[in-house]
Parts: sequence; C-alpha cells; structure tokens
Amino acid sequence: MKTDVAFGRTGLTLDLPEGPRYEVLHAHSAAAIADVDAALAAALDAPIGCASLAELARGKRTAAISVCDITRPAPNRVTLPPLLRRLHAAGMRHEDITICIATGLHREATRAELDIILGPEIAAAYPILNHDAKNKAAHRYVGDTKRGTPVWIERPFLDADLHITLGFIEQHLMLGFSGGRKLIAPGLAAQETIKVIHSPRFMREALATEGSYEDNPLHAELLEVARMARHDFMLDVTLTQTREISGIFAGAPEQAHHAGVNFLRGSSLEYLPEYVDAAITSAAGYPLDLTFYQTIKGVTAVQHILKPGGKILVVSECAEGIGSPEFAEMVAGYEGAQSFLDSIADTPVVPDQWQLERLALVARKHPVSFYAPGTTPAQLGGLAAQSFATAEEAVDDLLAGLPADARIAVIPEGPYAFARVAG
Repeated sequence: MKTDVAFGRTGLTLDLPEGPRYEVLHAHSAAAIADVDAALAAALDAPIGCASLAELARGKRTAAISVCDITRPAPNRVTLPPLLRRLHAAGMRHEDITICIATGLHREATRAELDIILGPEIAAAYPILNHDAKNKAAHRYVGDTKRGTPVWIERPFLDADLHITLGFIEQHLMLGFSGGRKLIAPGLAAQETIKVIHSPRFMREALATEGSYEDNPLHAELLEVARMARHDFMLDVTLTQTREISGIFAGAPEQAHHAGVNFLRGSSLEYLPEYVDAAITSAAGYPLDLTFYQTIKGVTAVQHILKPGGKILVVSECAEGIGSPEFAEMVAGYEGAQSFLDSIADTPVVPDQWQLERLALVARKHPVSFYAPGTTPAQLGGLAAQSFATAEEAVDDLLAGLPADARIAVIPEGPYAFARVAG
C-alpha cells in the first residue's frame, strides 16, 4: 500500500507492506468558504460579543496586532488587510499600528519570513515588532495570576490603545486548542512568564492536552493572562486540509474563540471504533516540521487513539535541525523518558524543556520512533536509537513484533488530524 504523508514542502510517499489493517485518518474540516472577503467583512462588522471593529477603534490613536510566526500557517496575508482597512478608516495612520510577531520563545522572524507572514507590502509599510522573550526590559510586569504566574508582556502591545490578535484555531498539545489567548501568552510574553506556564506544574496536568478545553487548567491560566493584558479583539480562522479558510471567528476574545473551538470540534473530530496497535504520523509538513521541537506535536496528538503500549512512528523533515540551543542541548543529553522527567521535576525551568517533557510523558507509555533526516544521531542523544536513516527502515521497525493483522492508523497530516475513540 502506498500513501502520501505531509513532509517538508513536497511530501513523502510511504510504501507499506501488505498484511496489517491500515486505516488512513485525514484531517477533516468544514468546506472552504466560497467568498472569504465577504465573510471577513461580515465578521469584522458584526462580530461575536462586542461592537464592530470600526466602533472599537473610533477615538483610539494606536493599535497593536499580534500575529503568528513562521511556524504556523495562519493566512495573515488574507485576514490582515481588511482588519487594517478598518483601523485606517477610524483615523489611524500606518505608523500608529504596530504588528507584533508572536514568537513566544521561538527565534525571531527573518526579513524574508516577514514577507511570507505578512505579505511584502504590509511588511514594508508598518512598524514590525519581532518579539524577543529573553529581553526582559522590553516587557512590562502587570501582576500575578491567581495561581501565582508572574505576567510580563511586550511593552508596545500593552501601550497601544487597542489590543488585537490574529491567528487560527487547531488542536494544541498543551492548551487544547490554539488561537485567541495564545497570541498574547506565550506569544508576546517574557520568558519569566513562559517558563511558569510551561513548567511541570502545568505540563503534567492530565487535562492540559489536545482537545481539552473547558476544564484545561492551562487554558484558564492563559485566559487570565490575556485579560490582564487587555485583550480587546480577536480574529481567528479555521482551515481546511489544503489551508483554505473554513470558518471565521471575530469579536470579544473569549466568546469568539469559544465559538471557533465548537465549530472545529463539530467539523473536524473523527471517532474510531477501537484503539489501534500502532500509528504512523507526520509533523504536518512545512512549516510545522522545520524542527524536531515542533515534530513532537505529531507524537503527542496520536497518543489518544493508541492501545496501551501502542507504537508510534513520526516522519518529519526537520530542515532546520533540532530547534533552539537550549532544546538542542537537552535532546543531546537525553537518556530516557523517566530519567528526564525526574531530572526536571524540582529544578528551574529551562526554555523549551516542556516540549521534551511532553515527549517523555508519551514515551513512558508508548515506544516512539522517528524518521527525521534533518537531524543527526549525535544531536538526538538517547533518542538516536529510535531514529532511522530511511523511511523504509523506520516502517520495518514499527511493524516488527506486531500481530500480522495489527490495526495501524496512518495520519498524513499529523497533529492537524483530530481523532478519538468512541466512548
């Protein structure tokens, strides 16, 4: 059986041996909106839970807009222009509107990436803030949450009269679903805030996982942070498998985001009749599979449909290698799941440790292997034994020891597929 999976910019064809019962799980979505321009205009002019964007902007001098970085396929080049037009109609000049690239602790966007993220015309015409979470002086402390998280947010965002986020909604490995409040923290937060919300205190919460929303403690924490940052308005979308816009949700951030999550659940969630013996998944291709750091999202997303001890293979190009220097150092020194979890349990949080922690939490229960040609054995440390030089070798290893009629899920779009077992 041959099947194509998302991998880098071009995809990867896997040749799967006959015998096992393969079930291909594609990322489902609602149909693409036929007239996106009209739908965006309607969403901005009659938003959920608040006055129109034009009314909100009236009388205000400045605005800050937080947008996703290059690791997210947010269609900013489509959604940003009509939003900007309404701010200009309210009297704001180009120099009054700051566009903030919500990198969290990711690296800054390059000049070429800004053209991709925003479009070259917008990138050249507006003040652009490349968020740097490690520059504490660029942030302002606005207080602690009820659970004690210190909240430091990028100053230019806080100093604006109107605070807007622009993103898209998908399932997220810790927060349940992306979008909305995530564009403020971790997006525009200092590392002093990011380290706390990504500490074992939240990472090991059972409900801080994909698809978990109403009772997710991390979701509740970030809602509180967003309120403290005066999150005024959001414009989020949902996407089809081919990254066309399928839903538009604008307005009061909490109400509009909730509407988007409910829409995504209704249009994307697929139920399987039983748990599977193994899964072959991806990291969703470019841009999400640029690094090994992002690849882990493919691992965590599939855990919900596996039998105890079920095996996972994730394929990811990793064209930019491992990830940040801090993450690369931790991966190189990784000796095993439980060993890593024990080593960080009571120590100061290091940037990006949470992603390796999420991998370790899954790897305690499921054998995990990789085809990640952009990485080397030396970079992968203790994970090198589970990484293979070719996709064929990786598939052969996954099948070894499984029953002849094993049930195997194949997930071409990786974390963009939203599946659970019925009941």
